[in-house]
Amino acid sequence: MIKKLLAAFTLAVSIGSAFAAVDINNANSDALRGIEGIGPAKAKAILDEREAHGPFKDAAELSKRVKGMGGKTVERLQAEGLTIGPGGTPAAVAGVGAAAKPAAGAVVVKK
Repeated sequence: MIKKLLAAFTLAVSIGSAFAAVDINNANSDALRGIEGIGPAKAKAILDEREAHGPFKDAAELSKRVKGMGGKTVERLQAEGLTIGPGGTPAAVAGVGAAAKPAAGAVVVKK
């Protein structure tokens, strides 16, 4: 009985962590590599750029500053749980195709 409970708990935790958002401005290498599509080299490039020039303001800035992170790639990574910028909400890539849709339940504020 205890083994079944432990297995169920482990499964629940692993499923929950798969959907957890990862803030690019606070994440370490392991957290970044937990996002499908970010491997060791890309995580290192993100961390090196963040350390050298500070946090990323939005998705457009991420795609400009990190080589190989085009608009489509950033949109795909955001769909996998990567968050960028203030508030930790997914941001659209400015000037790249159609704007990314806000996450389900996200509050959109227009200025």
